[in-house]
Amino acid sequence: MCMARYAALLGHRIEVHYRSGEIILPATGILAADSGKSIFLEEEVVQLSGLKKFRWEISYLQIVRLSESSMPSSAVRAPVLNSGR
Repeated sequence: MCMARYAALLGHRIEVHYRSGEIILPATGILAADSGKSIFLEEEVVQLSGLKKFRWEISYLQIVRLSESSMPSSAVRAPVLNSGR
């Protein structure tokens, strides 16, 4: 039986460092789901064309470190401007 390790953080902004091949990558987002085998992060970005929502899965086996983020979500939702015209 799989237990969701990070269920207490659902809906919270988290910071996770995870292994991808031989490197460690950082990611910050809202913990949207925990399947008991992997977590699902969600992030929203405002662009000129509107709101974009990204969701990605990170396997428990890849997680090196996970903690609640101190970065406010409003800092991430700043508009992304397209400089190429």
